[in-house]
This record gives sequence, C-alpha cells and structure tokens, in this order.
Amino acid sequence: MVRPPSARSAVPGVGRLGLLEPTAAASLHELGWDNLESIPVLWALSRAPDADLALHTLMRLRAEIGNGWAAVDSAIREDTSLRGRLFGLLGASSALGDHLVARPSAWEILRRKDLPERDEAVADLLAVVDAEPEQGPCAAPMLFRAGNAGPDVVASLRTRYRDQLMLLAALDLAATVENEPVLPYQVVSRHLTDLADAALTAALAVAVARVCKDGPVPVRLGVLAMGKSGACELNYVSDVDVVFVAEPADNTATRLAAELMSVASQAFFEVDAALRPEGKAGALVRTLDSHIAYYKRWARTWEFQALLKNRPVTGDLALGEQYRAALMPMVWSAAERPDFVPDVQAMRRRVEDLVPADMRERELKLGQGSLRDVEFAVQLLQLVHGRVDETLHVASTVEALTALAAGGYVGRDDAANLTASYEFLRLLEHRLQLQRLRRTHTLPAAEDQEGMRWLARAAHIRPDGRQNAVGVLASEIRRNALRVRRLHVKLFYRPLLESVARLDPDALRLSPEAAVRQLAALGYVAPEHALGHLKALTSGVARKGRIQALLLPTLLEWLGETPNPDAGLLAYRRVSEGLADQTWFLRVLRDEGAVAQRLMIVLGSSEYLPDLLINAPETIRMYADGPSGPLLLGPRTEEVARGILTAAARYEDPRRAVAAARSLRRHELARVASADLLGMLEVPQVCRALSAVWVAVLEASLRAVIRATEAERGMPAPAALAVIGMGRLGGMELGYGSDADVLFVCDPRPGADEAEAVKWAIGVADRVQRLLGAPSTDPPLHVDAGLRPEGRNGALVRTLAAYAAYYRQWAQPWEIQALLRAHQVAGDQELGVRFLHVIDEVRYPKGGVSTEAVREIRRIKARVDSERLPRGADPATHTKLGRGGLADIEWTVQLLQLRHAHEVPALHNTSTLESLEVIERTGLLDTADVALLRDAWLTATKARNALVLVRGKPSDQLPGPGPLLSAVARVAGWPTDDGSAFLDHYMRVTRRAKAVVERVFGG
Repeated sequence: MVRPPSARSAVPGVGRLGLLEPTAAASLHELGWDNLESIPVLWALSRAPDADLALHTLMRLRAEIGNGWAAVDSAIREDTSLRGRLFGLLGASSALGDHLVARPSAWEILRRKDLPERDEAVADLLAVVDAEPEQGPCAAPMLFRAGNAGPDVVASLRTRYRDQLMLLAALDLAATVENEPVLPYQVVSRHLTDLADAALTAALAVAVARVCKDGPVPVRLGVLAMGKSGACELNYVSDVDVVFVAEPADNTATRLAAELMSVASQAFFEVDAALRPEGKAGALVRTLDSHIAYYKRWARTWEFQALLKNRPVTGDLALGEQYRAALMPMVWSAAERPDFVPDVQAMRRRVEDLVPADMRERELKLGQGSLRDVEFAVQLLQLVHGRVDETLHVASTVEALTALAAGGYVGRDDAANLTASYEFLRLLEHRLQLQRLRRTHTLPAAEDQEGMRWLARAAHIRPDGRQNAVGVLASEIRRNALRVRRLHVKLFYRPLLESVARLDPDALRLSPEAAVRQLAALGYVAPEHALGHLKALTSGVARKGRIQALLLPTLLEWLGETPNPDAGLLAYRRVSEGLADQTWFLRVLRDEGAVAQRLMIVLGSSEYLPDLLINAPETIRMYADGPSGPLLLGPRTEEVARGILTAAARYEDPRRAVAAARSLRRHELARVASADLLGMLEVPQVCRALSAVWVAVLEASLRAVIRATEAERGMPAPAALAVIGMGRLGGMELGYGSDADVLFVCDPRPGADEAEAVKWAIGVADRVQRLLGAPSTDPPLHVDAGLRPEGRNGALVRTLAAYAAYYRQWAQPWEIQALLRAHQVAGDQELGVRFLHVIDEVRYPKGGVSTEAVREIRRIKARVDSERLPRGADPATHTKLGRGGLADIEWTVQLLQLRHAHEVPALHNTSTLESLEVIERTGLLDTADVALLRDAWLTATKARNALVLVRGKPSDQLPGPGPLLSAVARVAGWPTDDGSAFLDHYMRVTRRAKAVVERVFGG
C-alpha cells in the first residue's frame, strides 16, 4: 500500500525556493511560513530579486515591529499587491530595506497602490518643515518660508524623502514578484523628477528661513533644473543640475542659492551648479542680463546643448520663464555657429574617452551603444532641425524621439526600436542604483554570476527555455547595445538616403533643405555636393544602388569621424565608379566590416591614396584580416622586389617593362601607405619598404634598357653599369615625397673603347631617367643625379677610374659628406662594391676628417640654414630644414661619422637611425642626447610622411592650427584630433634635439 504524502511535503523547501542561506529554514519556521497556508507567500518570496536578502530584511523588520508583526503578516497573506511591493523592494534594495527597518511603521506607506501627484509630493515635504508661502514684494507661487529650519530639519527631510522614494521603488518592483502592472519608464522618471522638484522647493524654504530671518526675501530667485531633472527623466540616484537667476544677483541671492544647495545635498541628493556660465569658476548667481550677455558672447556649443533641458522648477517661476524665453532662441540657432561641427565631434569623442577601455562593455551611460549614444544623437538632431521645426522643442529624450519620427527626421521603426533600447538600458541603470542607493552606471563583471543573477531578476528577466535568466540578460544587453549603436548610425544617414533613393515607399523623407542641414551638422563642409554624391551612389543599376543604400549609413558614419568627410565621400564615389565592373567590391564591403571601415578611414584622411586605389583596386581586398593578422602586412619586401623584377623581365620593350614595374610599384605604394595610415607600420618599416620598392623599380628599368640596347646593337653592352644610391635612398630611408638621388658609374669591358662605353652608359642612364620620369597618374619617379661630380654641369656617367681621380684630387667637404650615404642599389653589383671601396678611402679618412673640413662643413650648414629655407617657411615647423628637423639630425650624425668612422667600423653605415644606435653603443654621445636626436628624426619623418599622405603631394612645412593640421596629426598617429597639441609636441621634441645639435655640431 502506498502511503499518501504528508501535508508538510507539499510545502516547498528552501532549495526549491532558491534560498541559499543556512538560516533560511529556521527563519521561515520562525515567521510561521513553513506550512500549507503559506505556500503562495513562499512562492512570492522566491520570486524576489534576492530572496535571501528579502527574507533576512523581513526577519529584521519583524524584530523591530515586535507585537505589531501580526498585522504585517496578515497583510502579506491577504494583499497580493502589497506582498509584491514589499518582497520586490526588500529583494532589490538593501538601502531601502535598511530604511524600512529603521522606520518599521513606514510599511503602512506600501499599502498605497498609486503614486502621489506632484503637488501632493511638494506639500508633503513642505509640511515636514512647517512651510508657509513667502510674503512680501518678491513673493512667488513656489517660494515658501520654513517654520522649522533648525539643525534637525535635514534628518527629517531625508526620512520623508526616503519614504516617498520607497513607495515609488515598491510600485516599480512589484511586477517582479506578483502579477502587478509594470510602471512605464516615463512614469518612474517623471515621478522621480516630481520628488526632486519637491525636495528643491523644501530646501529653498529652509534657505529662506535661515538667510532672511528678519524680513521678507528682498530678491527674486529663480531655480532652473538642467540635465535629466530639467527633462523630467531623472534617475533614482543622480546629481540634480541647477542654474540660478536672480534680480538682483547680490549677496543675499548668492547665500540663498548656496544654502539651498547645502540643505538639498545633505537631505536628498547632490545638487550641482556646474552648468552655469563659466562653470565652477563662474558666479553662482547671475542676473538675467548677465546670463544673456554670456551666452551671446562666450558660450560654447555644448553649453547650448545643455540648455535644451532647462526647466524652471521652483522659486520665482516667472523669472525662470523669462530666462527660457531669452535663451532658447539662441539654442535653436546654435547649429549655425561656425564651430558647431568641431565642437560636437570633440564633445562626442571626449565622452567616449572618459571610459577606460576595460570598462566600455560594462558602462551603461558612456560606453558604445550606451544611453549617451541615444541622448547625444537625439539632441544633435534637435539642434539641427529645431531651428525650423518647433515640434522638436521638447526636453525628454523619448518625447524628442517621438517628435523626430513624426517630423520625418527619423524612421518610425527606428525611433520605436531606439526608444525600447533606451528604456531597457535605463531600467538596468535604475535597478543598479536602487540596490544600495548609489550613483552607478556599471554592470556587474561578466564573472560576477551572482550579481548578474540579481540584476536579471530585479529587471524581471526570466529564463527563456534555452538560457537561464543570466544568459537572457547578457544576450539582451548585447542586443540592445548593438541596436543602439546601429541605430545611432542610421539615425543620421538613413533619412538622408530615403530622401535621395526610394528605399521604402512608406518612409517619411527629409526635404532637401533638411538633408543639407543634417549633412552640415555631421561635418560636411559642402553638404549640397555630398547630397549629390549620395544620389549618384544610390542611382544607376538597381541592385548596386540598393547595396550602396544598405552600406552607406555605416560608411557615412565612419567617414564622419575622419578629418575630411567631404573629400572622403567624393573619393568613395570615384572608387565605386572606377570599380563599377568589379562585382567583388561591394560584396567585400558588405561582408567584411574591417575592410569597409579601413577604407573609409583611408579615403577620409588621404588625398594620396584614392588614385592609387582606383588604379590598384586589389589593395582594397588586403584591408581584410587574415589568420595571422592584417593582410596588408603579409607581403615581404624581398618578395615584392622579386615580383617587380620578374614582371618587367617579361617584356622586350623597355617602355612596357617599366610600365609593368610601375604598376607593381603602384600596388606596393598603396599597400604600404594604407598600412601606414591605419597605424600598422612604424616609421623605419615604412622607409625601408618605400626604399626597397624604389630600388626594385630602378633595377628593373636598368635591366630593361640594357637588354634593349644590346638587342639594338646586336652585341653585349660595352661596359658594366652600376647605380649608387645617395641621400635617403642610400640610407634606405626614403619617404613618400623623396626623390631618388643616385650616381651612375660605368666600367668599360676589356677591349671596349672607353669613349664609346661612356657614351653608351650615358644613353642608358638618360633613358632610364626619362622612362621613369614620364608623366603618370602615379606618384612621380624622379631620378636625380645632381650629387655627381661637378653637379649638373658634370657628365651624367663617369668611369670608376674617373670617379676615383676626382674624389682623390677635387672632392669638396660637402661631397665627401654626401658620400657617407652612398650605397650600391642597382646594376652591376661587383662594380658597385668596387666603387664603395674606392670612396671608403675618401669618406672614412685615416685619422678622421681634418679641422679645415669640419670648419667648412659648419660654414656650409650655416649657409643652408640661412638660405635654403623656402621663403615664408616657419623654421620651427619645417620638417626638413627647420630647427631640430631632419637636416639638423642627419648633419650631426654625419659629422660624428666623419670624425670617428676611421676608428669605429660600425659607423660605416648609411642609415641615420642605425648610425645613431652605434653612436649610443660606443659612447660618442650619451644615451639621453641620442634619444633626443632619434625622437626628433622619427617625429619629423612621420610628420613629413603624413603631410604627403594627407595633401597628396610632397611637402615639408607643417601647417598652422586648423583642419589640415588636425588631419596631419591624426595620420601621424597623434591620439587625438587636437592639431595644436600635436604641433606643440613636435616643436618641443625638435627644440630639445636642436639643443643637442648646437652643442655637438657647434663644438
């Protein structure tokens, strides 16, 4: 016979209830809840966000209430609504639980099923201080005088405010436990704002009683709420931003404002007046005229953005309304200010930079896909379009989104989705703050499973059959953050595209004027042209137009973050049109996010690269990441050189051979420049790669011309011919704008006539120069032999013997110095090495360079400094010839080589950087001095390369402060867009290096 189960076995145990504390069973027994009649109560307790915390607080409350517990117990059993409010509150907030335990009779407050109206909340807090309406000439409807303003009033106000907060939190949390209505986010935020208004009114009443003891208030004082309080979207725990306006703004007004802040900060929340003119450095209280004068003359864009949310809240409301009436027209014209776009962009980056990298995934307020993303986007659209559309003159983020959708500035679905994500993130923020009544926006760490479990339950998130509550919460956080980030992009660009391409026949479309305004606010200097580019990109072949329309919202967002979005959009149009027949192009951009983003960064930052990419489109494929990192870093220098030589060798015609070499050079330049601009290569790597490709093209061209002349002659070449690299080519330290300085040396074959051999070599060298220098869409290939003996008046090619005779007998000090960077780069390797052996005796003389030669070199350097600098150039910021620039560093290194290379063989080196390492290693200069020289050389080279990448043509002069300098700074790897800071850094580095140069070179 099967025994019937006992009644007690039907009562869920602590394990089934999710209670983990060892004392839980005893606590339930002590409460009398471990029986059949209490099963609904037990299951309700189990649904509390933290059932153990709720049970523990209930035991504390029972102990404090004592004999009155029976009434509480009865209410819990009979009133499911109360039960939901109480258990939800105690399981979610240890701080409010502590408050209830400290005031056990306050549980009766939780019987209330609705929220008090604003007037009731104000009257409740005013009653605590026995306030009466203020009388006298400055009386106002929201100005009161406290009858009780003693030192104990703060504690009384704090207690009553916590009572009100507790009721709201209980109603807000009830649905997590019982089947109670969910309080909408806007209701919660509005009521929190009402409580804050009441609190400020009560604090002002106390301030009036304390400051104006002997008579009526002699000033008019208006208190305006700003920020979330001004927009009626306050958090549970938040600073309340205020601004004060007074007539007159005298000592009494200042004391009233300061006392209000002190009382409110002690009793309720932190009151912050930092949004006033001049911030914390400005006067706490100003007259209306003073406010107006400040905003007309001095205010920055962010200050007008802050004014979007101003609202008269207490005190003299009429004066507050006068403040609004005077300043709001300035808010709606802020988008017309010349610094509007850079201010907005800088503000956005500054907000993101505030968040440490390791916290961005956990930061609800400031991270990517966060609350600030929504608020920032909405406010920017309001500022842009609110000048002509008064329906956008609302303060609340949710109300503004609704108005933007109604006006056609945002898609209705996008607005609804963004609102849902915003409210979800605000819900999590509210729950996190309620836990301990602390101001926080940070999610628990991923490994904090208990914290995430509590948050999931407090946010009323339940398992979905596939994941537990924590898994569902994590998924929702990711989904909403991604949605916010995606919609943040679409918010600006989707309506623009709807206005130029019929993507959705039911979608509202921006007018052309509104589209132009929006593009201007996003940083486009010529928004009408940008709109034309969008029309061109989305028209044409239907399928490609649709793909472009899908891609462009994200592409435009990335372009908007570059130094020159106008040029970037034009370049993207040109690239798209140039690759119209390449089916892979749009597919790669669609499927490879890294490729698309990197391409936009490149196009919006550089005038050097777009033409290269149009003519070398395969480089764009290399913007992807491979198994071992970015594909741009895959090719090795020697492989590229081998490819150039092999491609050129396929052609008998020198012109076709050189064209093939130039084509591969174009691909390599595009690859190197792209990797450099994207921050993947260091300066020495860039210089070596550029030098290597130059050498390979020179070698390929020389071989092609020699082959052709041998074919024309019908016999082998009459001489060996070598190309000696000079200057930066010899040091393998070329930049994007560098020419190839060379010497051509020949050596007649045995039995050949020397005159004929030299004539042949001159013809070859001249033909190589002409073929490489022929006009082309590629960056130029100028082979410069101006460093040869007798300069441009001398023979283009000399024999090895002629060079030896010249250098031994006629070489000037500057020529000897130039030979320090001579190195074999192309042509006959054996002849090139013999040439180097010949000049070694000249450039590395036994005993070092003579005193007379050093004196001459110093004289020439002084002349270069005074005469070679271009007219109008700034000697502080000329990267080549300026103070502490490339020439200064290189001449200093070369002087040390001339003096010491005979005794330090390692100084037989054509590289400036490698020679500096030897100088440091051998102690010729101390480590600190070498570090300064090296830093200056790298900084100047990086800046010089960045100038070419940005401007698309060789340049040595850094521009003054402005957009061009900011672009150069970004491309040069400066961490911010502050071009002036980059310029200051450049001048600081070069100034320190110049001090070393003057000490070493001068003595």
